[in-house]
Amino acid sequence: MAGLRSAALPSPRRPDLSAREVGERRHGDRTRSWYENVLGWPTAPGVPPRLTVGVRFDVLDVPAEAGRAALERLGPAAEGFPVAVQGGRMRLLIAAGGADEVPGLLEWLDWGGLGLDLRALGGGLMDAPAPWTAGTGPDAPRGHRAAGRPGDGRAGSPQGAAVWLRPPEPGREAEASLPTMGTRSPRGVGDGPPDLVRLVSTVATQIHRVRLRCSGTGAAVRGVGQPLALS
Repeated sequence: MAGLRSAALPSPRRPDLSAREVGERRHGDRTRSWYENVLGWPTAPGVPPRLTVGVRFDVLDVPAEAGRAALERLGPAAEGFPVAVQGGRMRLLIAAGGADEVPGLLEWLDWGGLGLDLRALGGGLMDAPAPWTAGTGPDAPRGHRAAGRPGDGRAGSPQGAAVWLRPPEPGREAEASLPTMGTRSPRGVGDGPPDLVRLVSTVATQIHRVRLRCSGTGAAVRGVGQPLALS
């Protein structure tokens, strides 16, 4: 109509982020920067930040109870490679390409066809555990636990988040600590990560023992015909 001016419609207002959301974004940015700039590990965008599996490392994903028993069984060798936990699962980092070897190893060790709860991941994404030093500043999100010692699993992260049980060590090539086929310590047993055969054998044995215990059979693992299953 003549004499009337068109009024500009206001643009929809974006909701303000809460202090917690702002803190979580900053926390995630610091975590992502640590992996990319310190370790050189690629990450995927999003909250929480995630690590790309299959580029610099593969993953053995196992029940946490069996994984902890396997680490105790491995002794000092368990301290030579990174291990993360989240919920009821444990993620043991192995050399890139190692996931392709796992099915054949399970067959060779006579564990094939038993339906063990063990997944070898050579691709995809995993939640990035916060570095153990993260989450300690004044802008750390509320609800995050205080940072603990390296590797104690209290990585300044919210409940249910992935945390490091055995963190990667910056300052040296992280991939050198990952179990692979034919890994040998130059100074002897206990001075380096276990080779992939020993790791898979130990983990498979403990998964089976946990399953037997939970099923109430009380059967001993050595009585089920596993001649090559090293423990």
